[in-house]
Amino acid sequence: MTVDREALQSSWKRIRGHLDAAWVYLTGLPNADLSATLEFLQHNELGLAFDCLVDLGDDLDLPLAFWQHLDRAAREMRLYSDALHTPHLTAVDLCRRHLAVASEQE
Repeated sequence: MTVDREALQSSWKRIRGHLDAAWVYLTGLPNADLSATLEFLQHNELGLAFDCLVDLGDDLDLPLAFWQHLDRAAREMRLYSDALHTPHLTAVDLCRRHLAVASEQE
């Protein structure tokens, strides 16, 4: 199987852009420890960074745009299709719930 490195790097850039955009909504918030998320981003561990961002945002009243960025990242990483085979609640499930609630509020 041949890996299209250019397409892969392009996808990583898009994912990273969405995660960075979501991360901005958390910067400056009291009690938001972003150190783990930043470390994952620096090491290109995008799935783990996604999980951290969802976990951090779960208890906060963040705007729809935050959840839309995470939704786009999840779609680019194809996490929704993986979630169908996972029997427990995942970060992707939480992202979808918050996206739905925030969409209804706007």
